Amino acid sequence: MASTSVRIDTVTKRYGDSIAVDGVSLAIAKGEFFTLLGSSGCGKTTLLRIVAGFLKQTGGRVLFGDTCIDDLAPQHRNTGMVFQSYAIFPHLSVVDNIAYGLRARGLKAAEIKRKVDTYLELTRLSHLGHRKPRELSGGQQQRVVLARAMVIEPDVLLMDEPLSNLDTEMRIHLRTEIRALQRKIGVTTIYVTHDQEEALLMSDRIAVMRGGRLEQVASPHDIYNRPATRFVASFIGENNFLPAVHRGEAGPGHVRLELPGGQFTAKLRGDLPAGALEAAFRPQDIELCPPDGGGDGLVGTLADIQFLGGTVRYAVDLGGGHLVQVAGSNRSGVALPAIGTRYRLGVSPAAIALFAPEVA
Repeated sequence: MASTSVRIDTVTKRYGDSIAVDGVSLAIAKGEFFTLLGSSGCGKTTLLRIVAGFLKQTGGRVLFGDTCIDDLAPQHRNTGMVFQSYAIFPHLSVVDNIAYGLRARGLKAAEIKRKVDTYLELTRLSHLGHRKPRELSGGQQQRVVLARAMVIEPDVLLMDEPLSNLDTEMRIHLRTEIRALQRKIGVTTIYVTHDQEEALLMSDRIAVMRGGRLEQVASPHDIYNRPATRFVASFIGENNFLPAVHRGEAGPGHVRLELPGGQFTAKLRGDLPAGALEAAFRPQDIELCPPDGGGDGLVGTLADIQFLGGTVRYAVDLGGGHLVQVAGSNRSGVALPAIGTRYRLGVSPAAIALFAPEVA
C-alpha cells in the first residue's frame, strides 16, 4: 500500500463573509491515523474536502510529501474516499464495486482479480463477492466501500463520518476492524468524526476543531488527560467545572485554590491563567471520603445516586448551586450510601486543570 505524509499549510476557506476554515496548519505523518474531531459546523468536513480536491481553498496550501497538490483534480490526487453515505453502485456486485476504480485506471484483468481477491479477504467479504448491495447489511456495505477505497492503493485514505449511519453495535465492531486494517496496510488516514469515543479509540493523533480553528492537536491520551483549553476539557469526556480563587503557592509547581465547599492544592500544567479561574476535574478522579477525615477536599451533601450496573454515579451538592458529579465502581456486597450523607471530595493535585473562564 502506498502512503505519504500530508501537510496542510495555513489553509483558509471563506464563503463570503463566513469563514469555514481559518488558517489551519497540520503535519500528518506517513502511515498515521489522524482524526479531525468536532461538532457540526466546526470545519472538519470542509477541510477534508479541500484535501480531497472537492473544494478549493481560499488561501494556503496542501502538500502530499513535498508536492503541492492544489492544482490537481480529485482523480489525480491518488486518494481513497469513504463517505458518510455508502455511495455503492446498486446494480454492481460486491466484486464489481471494489474493482471499479481499478478498471477506471486501465489495469489488466488478472491484476484486478488479484487485488480484488486480496481486499475481499482483508475485509472478510470473500463469501459475498457475487451479491448486490441490497443483499448486504449496513456493516457489510461499509466494508465494500472501505475495500473499494483501499484497493486502488491510495497515498492517503480520507474518511468522512463513515460509521454514522450504522447502529451502535455495528459501529463499535466496525471501528475496531477499520483501525486494525489501517495498521496492517499502513496507509496514511485522515478521519472525520464528531464521536469522541470513536476518535479516542481509533486515532494516533486527534485535532479538535472549533469554529474553523484548531483547539488542540495531540495524542488521544493527552487530549483526554491534558486538555489545552477549557473547550477541549468540556468537549472531550466529562468534567466538573468550579470557580476557583488562587490563594498562593503550595510548593514547587503547585498552587493553593479556594473553591465552593473547601480548598484544594493543584499541580500546574503550564502557566497559571491570569484573572478569574475555573478548576476542572473528572468524575472518576474524585474519591468520596468521610467529611472529618482532614486534608484537602470539598465538603458537600449527597444529592442523587444513579445505579448503572458496573458503575455508580453520585451527585454531591456543595451549596450555592454547585453540583459535582462523581463516578465510582459498583462492588459486590457494598451497600450504596444514603441520600443526604455528608462527604469530603478528595482529588489528586495532578488531576486538577485550571482554565480562564470562557465568555458565553
